[in-house]
Amino acid sequence: MNSVCVLSCFSLVLVAASGQAPKPCGAPELLTGGVSVITASGLMMTSGTVAYDALGQRLRARHYGNFGNLTVAVDELMLYNQEVMYEINWSAQKCRKFPLDTYFMPMHVPEDALLLGQTFLGSSSSWGMGLLTNTWVGQFPNNDTYLSTFTEIGCLPVTLTHYSPKTGWTTISTYNWVIGLSNPEDFFPPPFCYEAKMEKFVKPQNFFSAMGSLATTVQSMNNDTLTQ
Repeated sequence: MNSVCVLSCFSLVLVAASGQAPKPCGAPELLTGGVSVITASGLMMTSGTVAYDALGQRLRARHYGNFGNLTVAVDELMLYNQEVMYEINWSAQKCRKFPLDTYFMPMHVPEDALLLGQTFLGSSSSWGMGLLTNTWVGQFPNNDTYLSTFTEIGCLPVTLTHYSPKTGWTTISTYNWVIGLSNPEDFFPPPFCYEAKMEKFVKPQNFFSAMGSLATTVQSMNNDTLTQ
């Protein structure tokens, strides 16, 4: 009889524990924060800002990098509801328009993601000394791998990592999140983008390839310099 009671209690504990396991989640609907990007397997780094609107499924990222005497700015508007991304060149007053892969929305954990583990950033020894996070892993339809870490409370992204055999590792870190938007106009392309035509014969951009596009920009600039 005692054995039955012990087994019953143990079963209840397992059920309770499984019910408390982290579930895929979504970040607050409106967010503004800072972002840093390390791409080309660590060879290039940028930092900047990001704004996110879950209601309209829109994201705007501006980031900058310095490489010797070269300063490069990347301004990207991702309209997930339209499956379109604009790469905005303010100095030339031009835009490039790309198809956007909407499989991975950066501010939520995909439903098919697998929980890798739960950890504290810092320490759990005392209140306020650590941040409880959940790390998730998954694959894109093309079998590229992503790894994402979100806070347990609030479901805010901390790091987003992507690996592709062609491009290597891209790691995106976010910080200083504020709930709300500082400028709703962020989610509208400038007038000189209105006539932009969709790029042909290119693969749809995803969040990681867009954020890592600085490597391509710098490489093309270097190639232009060498050919002059």
